[in-house]
Amino acid sequence: MCFEFGGGMSIDELELTIVMPCLNEANTLATCIGKALNYLKRSAVAGEVLIADNGSTDGSQAIATQSGARVVNVAERGYGSALKAGIAAARGRYIIMGDSDDSYDFLNLDLFVAKLRDGSDLVMGNRFKGGIRSGAMPPLHRYLGNPVLSFVGRLFFGSPCGDFHCGLRGFRRSSILGLDLQAPGMEFASEMVIKASVARLRIAEVPTTLSPDGRGRPPHLNSWRDGWRHLRLLLLFSPRWLFLYPGLTIFALGLAGMAWLLPMQRQLFGASLDIHSLLYASLCMVLGFQTVFFWVFAKIYGARERIVPRDELFLRIMDKLTLERGLVVGALLILGGLILSILAIGGWIGSDFGPLSPSQTMRIAIPATTLLMVGFQTVYAAFFVSFLGIRSNLPAE
Repeated sequence: MCFEFGGGMSIDELELTIVMPCLNEANTLATCIGKALNYLKRSAVAGEVLIADNGSTDGSQAIATQSGARVVNVAERGYGSALKAGIAAARGRYIIMGDSDDSYDFLNLDLFVAKLRDGSDLVMGNRFKGGIRSGAMPPLHRYLGNPVLSFVGRLFFGSPCGDFHCGLRGFRRSSILGLDLQAPGMEFASEMVIKASVARLRIAEVPTTLSPDGRGRPPHLNSWRDGWRHLRLLLLFSPRWLFLYPGLTIFALGLAGMAWLLPMQRQLFGASLDIHSLLYASLCMVLGFQTVFFWVFAKIYGARERIVPRDELFLRIMDKLTLERGLVVGALLILGGLILSILAIGGWIGSDFGPLSPSQTMRIAIPATTLLMVGFQTVYAAFFVSFLGIRSNLPAE
């Protein structure tokens, strides 16, 4: 069923589709649909209610149809899968999505519609501003999970959203379809905000009230599993925080340690630091160097797939760092490692291949092997960066 208002708008020109993902929500589905249809009628918005059913076995599909909603059956399981199918099937210019467990009030969507009409691409509900009623959100989510993950999202992506995981949100259908959302599970909610922020879409926020759900059974959400999946997605979409900043930090610590320990044994807080500590400093250098290269790889791939924003400075730098220059730098590092290795072997020859002083020999061998490893990494990384730059015009098989 759809309501047609506003100058005889046709079914293909609906202004709003209210999409609800559904998996065994027989206890609350009719209530949610009734509220949504009443909102459309009261506000004179030309719209429809669409239920994206994810394989319910409790008769939810029949309830939805009898209540006046359109049902789309989604075979692939998952919150994200259901919403993707619902968004694709929606007829409205705008979409408001919300859970079908009666935790959100579909009678009060005026703020969402107003923001969408005002030009916003994505309008997020904020439960912390609108109010969280007693028993509506577990303390773990309210005081730790949501605030921490929302803070990480704002830090990583410059998003204005104070509640990354609010299930009630509205958006311009064409704008969200253009983001090519892929996540099949609960992390779909984070992917939408991340990609919208990366694409510099116009994002607004409105206060939203969260009430205890009326489903009468445990929620589909698993706190730790789904929390980790959200955090994992935040990290994967931000190679700076996943690779660059940790890599630079580890490399700098290793370089400082190498410079400090190469000349002689040192004392620190009463502890004696010698070649064993030097070896770990070398490890930090190699690990940090490799991690920074992972950032370069992720940055190139992510920019191409529109996962990370286009960075003109990065692109100009990469234009200068050609394969040939990378090979020259790698070759010089390898040459430095070989020279130090020859010096170490020369010392061994000078002792008639007899026992060597580890404290002296390893101060040459450790930087030698470090240069060799970093040099070969540079050579192969230069080739891989060039490989990432190859574009094929052939369709994928």
